[in-house]
Amino acid sequence: MPSPQPDTVDVDLLRTEAMASNAWPFEEARKLLKRFEKSGMPAEVLFQTGYGPSGLPHIGTFGEVARTSMVRHAFTVLTDGAVPTRLLCFSDDMDGLRKVPDNVPNREMLATHIGKPLSRVPDPFSDDYPSFAAHNNARLRAFLDRFGFDYEFASATDYYASGRFDATLLKMLAVYDEVRAIILPTLGAERQATYSPFLPIHPRTGMVLQVPTVERDVERGMIAYLDPETGERIETTVTGGAVKCQWKADWAMRWAALGVDYEMAGKDLIDSVTLSSKICRALGSAPPEGFNYELFLDQSGQKISKSKGNGLTIDEWLSYASPQSLAFYMFGKPRAAKRLFFDVIPKAVDDYYQFVSAYQRQELRQQLQNPVWHIHNGTPPAKGVPVPFAMLINLVSASNASNASTLWGFITRYAPGVTAETDPELDQLVGYALRYYEDFVRPAKTFRAPDAVEREALESLDAAFASLPADADGEAIQNSLLDVARPIERYQDHKKSGPQGGPGVSGEWFQALYQILIGQEKGPRFGSFAALYGLAETRALIRDALEGRLASGA
Repeated sequence: MPSPQPDTVDVDLLRTEAMASNAWPFEEARKLLKRFEKSGMPAEVLFQTGYGPSGLPHIGTFGEVARTSMVRHAFTVLTDGAVPTRLLCFSDDMDGLRKVPDNVPNREMLATHIGKPLSRVPDPFSDDYPSFAAHNNARLRAFLDRFGFDYEFASATDYYASGRFDATLLKMLAVYDEVRAIILPTLGAERQATYSPFLPIHPRTGMVLQVPTVERDVERGMIAYLDPETGERIETTVTGGAVKCQWKADWAMRWAALGVDYEMAGKDLIDSVTLSSKICRALGSAPPEGFNYELFLDQSGQKISKSKGNGLTIDEWLSYASPQSLAFYMFGKPRAAKRLFFDVIPKAVDDYYQFVSAYQRQELRQQLQNPVWHIHNGTPPAKGVPVPFAMLINLVSASNASNASTLWGFITRYAPGVTAETDPELDQLVGYALRYYEDFVRPAKTFRAPDAVEREALESLDAAFASLPADADGEAIQNSLLDVARPIERYQDHKKSGPQGGPGVSGEWFQALYQILIGQEKGPRFGSFAALYGLAETRALIRDALEGRLASGA
């Protein structure tokens, strides 16, 4: 059944199906609905994401915003849009710089500012921004804007200095002992002796100080501490940006002050969520709903770190694929660890377009399970692309194309009527394929010469292709490939059933084709690739391989 247009969908049916859907954004939205069962719906529901600008924003940061936006949209569907919602992207830019990131310039300069709030540390990249935090915040906001997220940006420095947190900070001062009682059992003996939920900003050095509070005055809203260098007793108010809170206390204070209803966090912060929730209750507020997603890992299986720069950056992904493909990658299995390195990009792109194509054929219930419904707020694109990304990369590889016009020559022959002008999204994909091939495929290309069995098989394949019409489609070419391989013992797979009950064809045959003809370990369906590249061109590849030109690089 064709997909109904958004303005023709029965709202009651949509809500009914959404209430029953086991897509994880709907599960989270129903959990949020339950939060208000006794108290009734609030005037608005506040979603929040947190970000520490101590390093360049990485994809994990984007993932949290994307996933939270999906839950927010699911909640809007369940409530028929009757309850206003907001998404606040909060930057903890008042946090002190603890160490110099490995992936930034001017590291020696940054080292002289260790301990200062990130919003007071100079930008190591240029003079375009007033601080390191401002630079990183701008990078994050630029990407969120590019994707079209509906959000409000918030700066901890601004919120503390403007007094937005003052009333809650005074509450924190009043329950000071209770907060300490929550945190102290989680600390070692040495840290217990010095712990205070308040971190004063030194009036002379501007450093964020981790010092014990030696006196507090709730009525005056003051604390006192000893200068770690001079021993001088210093009094300071806890309001107006003169202090910031320790991390777990800060998170709880923010929840209470802003009335946050939903915030998700990484699995590594489960204990922090528990402690911050207790502090939030001590402040007289209910902690938000949320869930803990698994961490993102680099190619070696190590946790991605902003300071190490060991994972893909947002800009790197966008050099080779669209924001939509990245959002698609974030949607799947949020509670499972994901490796984020360049090899995952082609599959993410092609899987995204497969779901786009499937959407139009699905019933409403299936559509609500489809990732693209959640990525595009219920209105995904009407069609996919006629040529998969992985196939475009292999086309670049086989043709040695260095520009888009060469690739489009193959594409228009394969799909008459499709041009860069009629399909700008495919044209964008062509550009991504050229860039991805140049940076990741070309350096790793290694052709091998065929052995005796493979030479005979390739000779047979060349003859089989010669018997096909020049415009044979991918299915006919694939069948020809299978017919050549079936009689060859090496390529027989007795676990699969072929025609007339004979053995099927193993993947070793296609792996050999890619290794010998393309110089890669694997690729998309070879029949479809040969149809795109052209039978004559594919036969030329076979002759080059048989005559040793590919393996020798001639």
